Amino acid sequence: MNMKDQVCIVTGGAGSLGLHSALAMLDQGARVLLVDRHAEALETARLQAAVHGDRVAVFAADVTDAAQTRGYVEEALRRWGRLDVLVCNAGINGAIKPIADYPDDVFDAVMAVNVKGTFLACKHALPRMADGGSIVIVSSVMGVTADPGVCAYAASKHALVGLMRVAAKEAAGRGIRVNVVAPGPIANAFQADIERRLGEVLGRDATRMLDEAIPLGRHARVEEIAQTVLFLASPQGSFSTGSVFMADGGMHV
Repeated sequence: MNMKDQVCIVTGGAGSLGLHSALAMLDQGARVLLVDRHAEALETARLQAAVHGDRVAVFAADVTDAAQTRGYVEEALRRWGRLDVLVCNAGINGAIKPIADYPDDVFDAVMAVNVKGTFLACKHALPRMADGGSIVIVSSVMGVTADPGVCAYAASKHALVGLMRVAAKEAAGRGIRVNVVAPGPIANAFQADIERRLGEVLGRDATRMLDEAIPLGRHARVEEIAQTVLFLASPQGSFSTGSVFMADGGMHV
């Protein structure tokens, strides 16, 4: 999966999946700009990737802001002169409440980060991307299924599938591929927070409940999902576009 000198942007780059996806691409020779709104977490991520020297850089930005989105795209171009890969990974999970009780402001926040943030990334990166590039959008098993209590998260992740399909058709003439990765539960802090709150609502062990719902019987390791991102970002995925790649241990079946 040679990605030597390809320039990649990863939003949500300080988080577990964002960082591991970046590390997977860096290991294949890519240059990666990690984007996240949390400056301290970004610095921690940069230190974890420091072995890759000047092939990794960081940029603090709010993905819901158009000017800041243009800023991180321009930063990648300023540093390395091109843009080949965009990984839209920034996301939040919101509340766990039935629709009738769901807070309006939380719904708006989830849609802003998960959907608008991805829209802005595609809007500002696509015109500057090299022909033959790749966009990988991180959705979720909740982007093709649903459960009670997660209306904002599920709606946002479904929306990403629609956005991906439009972008795939619009970008195909330039050989730019656009795909969705739809992970199931991952053994990381993001998922642990969801399961803690879900367990409080249900009055049972949510981690065990989810493992029982996954045919493979366990949560994913973050490295496993990062390898799916790597495949789609790299030349190995050269004939894949407009697709939803399930990485959920069979949970959607």
